[in-house]
Amino acid sequence: QVQLVESGGGSVQPGGSLRLACVASGFTFSSSHLSWFRQAAGKEREYVASISTGGTAQYKDSVRGRFTISRDNAKSTVYLQMISLKPEDTAVYYCKAIWIGKSYWGQGTQVTVSS
Repeated sequence: QVQLVESGGGSVQPGGSLRLACVASGFTFSSSHLSWFRQAAGKEREYVASISTGGTAQYKDSVRGRFTISRDNAKSTVYLQMISLKPEDTAVYYCKAIWIGKSYWGQGTQVTVSS
């Protein structure tokens, strides 16, 4: 069955960096549109970044220039490199895959930015 497993979250100080990874299985990864979302405590889940099958990346305004999304089709993995992290980046981060019209989500990984 389809499975998405995120990893790489943790606690960092403001200005720090983290790289999230999401390993996928159960579908044709190279044909899927991939995204990262996040959900802070008490808030709705929000879009962070996405990457098309052709490698075109898009970003939420507040993370552009600090976050980089990438994909490795050979490893069925999508990454989110995050630098210059801010306290407002604190959230559970989820990866999402859209494949033949269906959406699939991972279980999430916690990112906490605090001094």
